[in-house]
Amino acid sequence: MQINPVLKPRVATPALIVASAVTLVLAVILTVLSFTISGTGWLLVALTTLCAVVLLFWALRLRVRWQWQTATAAQWKRIESLKAAGGTTTEITVLTVDAPQPTGAWVTIRWNRFDYIQPAWIEALPEPIWPGSVLLIRPDPAQVRPGAPWPETYRISGDHVLAWAPLA
Repeated sequence: MQINPVLKPRVATPALIVASAVTLVLAVILTVLSFTISGTGWLLVALTTLCAVVLLFWALRLRVRWQWQTATAAQWKRIESLKAAGGTTTEITVLTVDAPQPTGAWVTIRWNRFDYIQPAWIEALPEPIWPGSVLLIRPDPAQVRPGAPWPETYRISGDHVLAWAPLA
């Protein structure tokens, strides 16, 4: 199973928040009890281990989020550098992936500059396409011309896709 790279990883989940709250409450109670009751050293060791595990979960989730944000920033920098390099380019957002096939996929796209939504066929790319992906493409002048109506279905050639990044 592939993980959708477009979705921002969640740091806090209800289970992790509850586990953290319960651990904090137990830490306060057992710290107070350790000063009043002797022989609770094993409880403090167990609580310290539990706190370390909860902190480890938080650290791992924060690390995954940081890695995702770093990769996303790099992808957007690449898109901006390709746009600045010259040539006619435009951004489209993949709204849905309707029918993936070995040779490509039927998708619904939004032309970001024009806010126009239409169905499209996109040829197979080295990486899978996910809903929420922003693609930097070279528009095909045979399909999109100034003053001409939009095509019923736009066809995106694989070599016209220059870069992609998650929706900001």
